[in-house]
Amino acid sequence: QVQLVESGGGLVQPGGSLRLSCVASGTIFSISDMRWYRQAPGKQRELVAGLSSGGRTNYADSVKGRFTISRDNAKNTLYLQMNSLKPEDTAVYSCNAEVRLSVRVRYENYWGQGTQVTVSS
Repeated sequence: QVQLVESGGGLVQPGGSLRLSCVASGTIFSISDMRWYRQAPGKQRELVAGLSSGGRTNYADSVKGRFTISRDNAKNTLYLQMNSLKPEDTAVYSCNAEVRLSVRVRYENYWGQGTQVTVSS
């Protein structure tokens, strides 16, 4: 019913930039909070950045000042601008969203498949 599809990952040199996108499609009445998570090999998944429907943002300490989360509500799209990338940013980045399918149901949590980001020289 709802799909989250990420794009924009790839291989980039240290110090470089990437912009991730996550498009939500399907039977969508409204979207509340949206978030980016990442998981590196052998590590637990961690929250990278979050953005509420009201515009409140939060970031992991490791990405503050380098990453910017934003959204286009008209396009049901979430973005993550990543600058000054470091090798330790290498991970699979996944989109997460609280989606309401109609006015009669509550918000439910959805995940995308993820996109690989590799930072290496």
